Amino acid sequence: MKKIIHDYTKEELAEEIKPAFRAKQIYSWIYHKHADSFEEMANLPKDLRKRLTEEYELHPLERVSKQESRDGSIKYLFRLQDGHTVEAVLLLMKEAQYHEDGTLKHHRRYTVCISSQVGCKVGCAFCLTAKGGFMRDLSAGEIVSQVLEIYKDQGIPSNHRVNLVYMGMGEPLDNLGNVAKAVRIFSDMDGMSISPNRQTISTSGLSSKIERLGKMDLGINLAISLHAVDDALRQRLMPINKAYNIASIIEAVKNFPVNQRKKVLFEYLVIKDVNDDLESAKKLVKLLNGIKAKVNLIFFNPYPGTDFQRPDPEDVRRFQEYLLNKGVLCTIRESKGLDISAACGQLREQKLSEGVGK
Repeated sequence: MKKIIHDYTKEELAEEIKPAFRAKQIYSWIYHKHADSFEEMANLPKDLRKRLTEEYELHPLERVSKQESRDGSIKYLFRLQDGHTVEAVLLLMKEAQYHEDGTLKHHRRYTVCISSQVGCKVGCAFCLTAKGGFMRDLSAGEIVSQVLEIYKDQGIPSNHRVNLVYMGMGEPLDNLGNVAKAVRIFSDMDGMSISPNRQTISTSGLSSKIERLGKMDLGINLAISLHAVDDALRQRLMPINKAYNIASIIEAVKNFPVNQRKKVLFEYLVIKDVNDDLESAKKLVKLLNGIKAKVNLIFFNPYPGTDFQRPDPEDVRRFQEYLLNKGVLCTIRESKGLDISAACGQLREQKLSEGVGK
């Protein structure tokens, strides 16, 4: 089987391809010029192009489905070389802005949500991805290629900066080695030049691995999928809480290196009549005392077969207002893609039922 060229950092590629400067050229062709074949790499010698074609894979993902929402978000389903499928989502955060004379003031602003595993081990009660079980980790190149394929599909220039969130299928810290490598590949100035401070790793709260991530000093942002303020409820929603309880998560977060201008993001999925009451808001304020924290309230997106319900907007606003009045920065994440397969894993499940991928 061919080696996935996106699995290589520039330095690793320079060890395999001599002279070493060829690695920089190859990176430019892949990540700046979005080459679709090694033959396009005109400034490489013919024999090197032949070797690259024979030994390396340039297309580890195949796009099998794309759903576009009225709000501009686009959900992709990609097939991997072994037939498994994963999702990624392009979120349009802000439209382009222009000066009065018609010249461009700001490009469109995007966030790309990417997967780190096929399936997930964590088994959250509210998550559709968990229903399909865990298959395998993604390689660094399979993670990187999700963004690259979206750039190509949408014609996004290589110098157009996006924000990346590792919030798709899988638990990123369960695949920490490959996720950390992907962070480095994304941030390479000769590659996609996506700064680590534009990358956010979201975890269900693997305390020991949060500590390991902190020691790597990657410069990334950290997001914690909290969703409950006491162990009893969190254990019901997220069985992993048995191994990593709330106290251990808070302790790990307090020791995590945070950029002076940044905060640790706590994601709180609001579920009707489960965790949307003011008593939960009060406990959350106490829990986050002493942490540079930002809370992101997320409306639960129902999917077929779930018993959970979407909360009332007024209850979510009341929850937010309480936190703000207590000095906790809190935002409500606008739901995206409600007119398509919005819930993470829904498009994959839909296509699996149609016999697409595995």
